[in-house]
Amino acid sequence: MTHLPDQGPQPGVHDLGYARLDTDRLERTGDAEVVYGAGKTPSQVVELLRTLHATHPGHAVLATRLTDEAQDAVASALPEAVIDPVGRTAVLGEPPRQAGTVAVVAAGTSDAPVAAEAATTARVFGAGVDVITDVGVAGLHRILGVRERLAEADCLIVVAGMEGALPSVVGGLVGVPLVAVPTSVGYGASFGGLAALLGMLNSCAPGVTVVNIDNGFGAGVFAARVARQSVPRETKDA
Repeated sequence: MTHLPDQGPQPGVHDLGYARLDTDRLERTGDAEVVYGAGKTPSQVVELLRTLHATHPGHAVLATRLTDEAQDAVASALPEAVIDPVGRTAVLGEPPRQAGTVAVVAAGTSDAPVAAEAATTARVFGAGVDVITDVGVAGLHRILGVRERLAEADCLIVVAGMEGALPSVVGGLVGVPLVAVPTSVGYGASFGGLAALLGMLNSCAPGVTVVNIDNGFGAGVFAARVARQSVPRETKDA
């Protein structure tokens, strides 16, 4: 068997043995790497967050999908971190200056964890956030009552389970870019969010994009980038 020679440390990579952090991502894309906590031990989450913060001292770093044990470990080892037990996230460092606005719209209280993950992600990725909760289609007057807030946003994140109808309703009310997030909320025939996902993919409202089931993080990244790009160039460069 032929063995390749050891090429030594790779630029832009911080090798921790069990993970190889992409420390050049901030320079390439404008956003630092994020720690996906699922499947990682609490000590690994702590070390990854600490290392990312050390390599990006002037930029907030984010960890998502943290177990209760990982949240406790982060709180103990990194007391300056901001932990959200609802969204299961931890943020270390100051978020960047806000540019543009993302409105996170949640159909029901059961969708709160995914909506919270999306809101935190959008803030860490540089957007201002307006959270609008419990405006599902079972009471249409609730979403109609916040139409002005929807129209004022630069991008919308609409989070819903069950049949996933809320993004279609919102997409028919305003012409703001919209990313829909299906959640695994609902009774048996919702198939863990599949019904909502298919409903959103088949939306008849124009301008609706869709991320994967429960993917508040992906929606937050997308919406923040849209919001940031919506700010006039001279303001972004100021």
